[in-house]
This record gives sequence, structure tokens and C-alpha cells, in this order.
Amino acid sequence: MKLLHTADWHIGRTLNGYSLLDEQEAAFKQILAIALAEKVDGIVIAGDIYDRAVPSTDAVTSLDHMLQAINIEHHLPIYAIAGNHDGAKRLNYGREWLAYTNFHLNTLLAEAFTPIETPEAQIFMLPFFDPIDARVYYQQQGLPEKQVKAIHTINDAMQLVLADLTAQFDPTKRHLLITHFTVTPKADDDLELTSETTSKVGGLATLTTDLFSDFDYVMLGHIHTRLASPDSDRIRYSGSPVKFNVKEANPKFHGKGVEIVSITPDDITHEFKPIQPKTDLVSLKAPWDTLLDPEFYQQQPLKQAWFAITVQDFDRSKHLNVRAQLEQIYGTIVELDYETHHQAAMTSHAQALDTLSPDAIVGQFFNDITGQPLSKTQQQLVDQIFVNLRKED
Repeated sequence: MKLLHTADWHIGRTLNGYSLLDEQEAAFKQILAIALAEKVDGIVIAGDIYDRAVPSTDAVTSLDHMLQAINIEHHLPIYAIAGNHDGAKRLNYGREWLAYTNFHLNTLLAEAFTPIETPEAQIFMLPFFDPIDARVYYQQQGLPEKQVKAIHTINDAMQLVLADLTAQFDPTKRHLLITHFTVTPKADDDLELTSETTSKVGGLATLTTDLFSDFDYVMLGHIHTRLASPDSDRIRYSGSPVKFNVKEANPKFHGKGVEIVSITPDDITHEFKPIQPKTDLVSLKAPWDTLLDPEFYQQQPLKQAWFAITVQDFDRSKHLNVRAQLEQIYGTIVELDYETHHQAAMTSHAQALDTLSPDAIVGQFFNDITGQPLSKTQQQLVDQIFVNLRKED
């Protein structure tokens, strides 16, 4: 059995006001071509199919054409779940009759407990949910009120849910899970890889890989780069097929694509298949004179990419029509920012805060404001304040 794993299509997304539908449609054509070339037995979409709970008309029309091409024209099964961006109940419309064409769609927690059965595997499809969804579900299932009230975090809820999923295991088959959460090797990992909300992974509560140890393979959505996969062999993100954030212009995030997952009785393997962007996203940071220097800009993919430009050491009072001048050279500029020496220094300090102790942070702040380090007496006072605070804890 062979599956194509993709996720986070976010159909209808914009990038600083620029529509990405053309980019998404171009990526979809490549996904379908890969699926056909690889002769897959189905396409997995691990959540965030739309970018918002109430998508635009254009987004709905575009996705409708994509899903028809997969499922109706080429008769490929679809295994799709709702992510945190999808409107779960709205997306659920038509779910019962979609299954007749092998379009399997789970958007609500209650639907996750019946696996899709194939000769080789059981495919469990667990959509995004939050702790209150789990409390409502288990209350309806007659779980004792004390246990229901004990569900406070997504970790609490997930332990109950996964136990109920594993209770359905057929020991003669492989056990696959499709879900949409932030998963890390251990609690509080900071992968600093871009996702949908922040530079920290996911912007949502983090789960750990040990929770999923009973599954043979887990296909994840939610993080937009496969580099965030917490287990390179068994628990993997496919990443999004399109760059959605200017942070992804960083070379370390290059490599959009899909995963081909091959399942046999003896092994499960995965292979990355790249997708080429229709319009790439390039980040530039340079002084104004450099950006206007032909020797610099002629090395860039002019008019063929979208640019996020940061102008360094820039005095805006000395220049007019800055964006217009840059657009004449570079074409579409999706983000334009300015950086002075002071801003760069403050950014550098801010990025280092996570590595500093509380008293060191106070010392850095004092130095930034006054230009002087704390005196010995001041440092002793700060140290004593934090000692007293710890005693109160």
C-alpha cells in the first residue's frame, strides 16, 4: 500500500494581501502528477484544508476542482481531516455520501474512533480538537463526571483518545494515524521552525512523541515544514505545499513537497518528493545603495519571485517613493521593512532573552536604557530581589 501524505493546503490564504490561489493551484497540479506517477493508493490531507472557518467563494470553488480531480476524475481515495483553521462542522457537510466515492473525511472527534480498513492497514483519522471537545464527547459516552472534569489540557484529552483508538487495533494489520497537532520529541522543545502562527512550533499546546508509540506510522499536519518532524522514521510532517510566510524565504526552509509513504507487512518507509514553486519567495536584507546597485540586484530572480526586503541603515526622511523605486527593479514586494543600527541591536538582544537568567535580563535592560552596566551595589540589590521572590514562591 502506498499513500501520498500532504497537509496544510490553507486554500484561500493571502500573503500580506496578495492572493496565493494561483500558487496553490500550481502546487496542486504537481501533487496530483506525483500521485499518478507513484501509483498511490490514496492521498492523505492532514488538516488545514482551508485557511479559515468560513472560506471565500473563490477558495471553495478552487478546492472543489482539486478534490474532484483526485477523487472523481482519477478515482483516488482521499483521507482528510480538519485542522485548527478549518470550520469543523461546516466542512463536515456531505461527509456520509462522500464516503461512497472513497472520500473519507473526519472533522469531529466522535468520528475518529472508527478506522478506515484496508487489507494492509487500519487508518485512524483524528481531526484537530481541543480539551472542551473531549470533555463533551466523554460526557456523552458516560465517562464518570470526576474523570470528565479532570480533562484540563490537550495532553489529558489525548491520553484518553489514543487509548480508545488503540483499543480498536487489529493485530494482523499496520496501524496508521493521521492527525493535526504540534508534536515534539520532548515537552517544551523549541524547534524555532516556522508554522502557521509564530516562529515557535505551532503556536498551540505541544504533545510528545511517546503518546503515539503504539502506532506504526503517524502522518502529521499543522507545522509547515517537514524539518519539524519529531521522529524521522515514524512520526512525520509533510509540511505545506506552498510558502505562506516571509520567514520561509530563509534557505533553511527550502524544500516544499509531499511524502510518499509505502506500507508493507515488514516495514514502512517514506520518500520526499519536491514541489517547485510557481513564484518563489526571496528575502533580502541590505543597505539602500546596495539594493539599487545593478551588481547586486542582477543576481536576484527579478520579476520571477516575490520579495521581502529589509532596508538597513535607512533614513526614510531622505527618500521618497521607496516602494515604487524598489518595485521598478524587483517586481512584487510582499513585505518592506526598515532597520536602523538601534533596531538591529534591540532585535539581537530580544532573540537572546531566552538564554538569560532573570537578573541578567534586568542588567541588559538597564544597560540598553542608560548605556551603563549595573554598579556592584545595584547588582546586589537586583540579586536580593530575585532571592526574595523565589522564597515567596
